[in-house]
Amino acid sequence: MELKVKTVAEYINAGDTPEILFWVGCAGSFDDRAKKVTKAVAKILQAAEVKFAILGQEESCTGDPAKRAGNEFLFQMQAMQNIMVLNGYEIKKIVTACPHCFNTLKNEYPSLGGNYEVIHHSQLIEQLLKEGRLQVEGGQFKGKKITFHDPCYLGRANNVYEAPRDVLSKLDAELVEMKRCRTKGLCCGAGGAQMFKEAEQGSKEVNVERSEEALSVKPDFIAVGCPFCNTMMTDGVKLAEKEDQVKVLDIAELIAQAADL
Repeated sequence: MELKVKTVAEYINAGDTPEILFWVGCAGSFDDRAKKVTKAVAKILQAAEVKFAILGQEESCTGDPAKRAGNEFLFQMQAMQNIMVLNGYEIKKIVTACPHCFNTLKNEYPSLGGNYEVIHHSQLIEQLLKEGRLQVEGGQFKGKKITFHDPCYLGRANNVYEAPRDVLSKLDAELVEMKRCRTKGLCCGAGGAQMFKEAEQGSKEVNVERSEEALSVKPDFIAVGCPFCNTMMTDGVKLAEKEDQVKVLDIAELIAQAADL
């Protein structure tokens, strides 16, 4: 499928407005692994004929890492710059594949004048499947086992547990839960700006602990819904030398495969 993604500016210049803004995020824009997820989300939106747009070069970091690391001043500078752009385009609805962007746009921006309906890509995919705008076969996953790792900022921070599981249930696979899941889920080790610093002293890396837990249920796929989780779980699987048997994939990638996009 050829991707045709327009910017909001291109819509406005043509005298039109998009139905939804796809917030790509820093990882989705610059990290080679996360770019594949960005493409999968765009393919899904295009296949479902969702009128969406991106900000392109007008999009900047939401400020999440700065805020979590304690630099409130830098966060507010980054947030205000984004809010000025979003409000200038009169954006109403935003979808993102990053729970960190999701949480910040949804919960931190309103107090600074940025009020939008913000949804995670798993919620939008769930809606598109229910409405019949997106069809999946899922046959290639028959007899396979999938375990889902709850991202902290999607699950415990925003109480979104069912949407990703509903989406995964559309695949012809067995969904197996880890011992620590949903409200008791364990962090991948990258949240709170930990992604960008060296690990602190301890007996084991958090991502190793979590990856071991995922591998213990003997899955064929570890499903994730966050670029940070994707990196951390992938590193854990590699450390266990299981990357040939177990694939770490984003929900959007699994659905895009099942829909043959």
